[in-house]
Amino acid sequence: MMRAVDARRMRVNRQKWDESVPLHVASRVYDVPAFRRGADPLLPCEIALMGPVRGRSLVHLQCHFGMDTLAWARRGARVTGVDYSAPAIAAAQKLAREVRVPARFVRSNVYGAGRRLRSKFDLVYTGKGALCWLPDLAPWARVVAGLLRPGGRLFYLEDHPIAEVHEREGPRGPLVRRNRYFQRPPFRDEFAGTYAVSAPVMRHRVSYSWIHPIQDAIGAIVGAGLVLDSFVEYPFSYWRRYTGMRSTPDGYWHLRDEPGRFPLMYSLRAHRPGGVRARGPAA
Repeated sequence: MMRAVDARRMRVNRQKWDESVPLHVASRVYDVPAFRRGADPLLPCEIALMGPVRGRSLVHLQCHFGMDTLAWARRGARVTGVDYSAPAIAAAQKLAREVRVPARFVRSNVYGAGRRLRSKFDLVYTGKGALCWLPDLAPWARVVAGLLRPGGRLFYLEDHPIAEVHEREGPRGPLVRRNRYFQRPPFRDEFAGTYAVSAPVMRHRVSYSWIHPIQDAIGAIVGAGLVLDSFVEYPFSYWRRYTGMRSTPDGYWHLRDEPGRFPLMYSLRAHRPGGVRARGPAA
C-alpha cells in the first residue's frame, strides 16, 4: 500500500499535470501540428528495440495526452493509453479523433491500472520521463507483470538516474553534481512552468519527483517475475536536459562540451515467462 504522504505528493503532481495538458498540446516541444501531418515522435532506439508491433495489443502507462500511444497505433498496434489526468485523457481522445487513429484511453492511477483495465496485453510500453513521477517501482513492476500475458514484453526508455544527479552551474557553466544518486526522499520543485513550457504561467507550481537507481528498477522488474532481456545506456538524451546541448536529425540531444562523460538515458526490455513470446529483436 502506498504511504499516505506519497499519495498526497502524487495528488499534488496530478494538479500540475492537469494544468500542463493544454500548454503541452500547444507547445513547440510536442509539435502536435507536425504529428497531425504524420510526423513520428518515437525515437529510432525505441522502434528498433520494441520490434514489430503490428497486430499486437499494447498498453501505454502514463501516456499523458497520447501522442506516443497513437504513434504506436499508426505502426499497427491495438493501443490502450492510461493516465491519471482527466484533461490528459480528454486531450488524447480528441487527438485520436483528429488523426483518425483507433485507440482506447482510460483514466487511472498507474498503480491501479491492473484493476481498472482487467485485460492482458502483448506489450507494455512506458516512455521518456515517466518513472521519476512514481514513488515506488516495486508495485509498478507488479502492475506491469499483471498486465502482460505469458510471453508478453515490457519496454521503456528513461532518463538515466546519473543524469538526474548532475546540473548545469549557470547557463554556460560546467556540469556539476548537485544531488545524490541514492537519494531516497523526493525532490520538491517549485516552478511556474514545465520541461516543455518555460513561461511563468502556471497556477500549480509544486511537483515532486524521485531518483530511482538502476538497481531499484532492475530489482523491481526481476522481483515481479519478469526476465530481463536487454539493458542499454546512451550518451545522449531524448530532450534538451541541459543548456548547451545540440540536437541531431534522429531526435537525440548531445552534450557539446563533455560528450560521453556519463549516460543520459537508458532503455530496458523484459518479458513475462511462459507462452509464446511476442515478436521482438533478439535479446
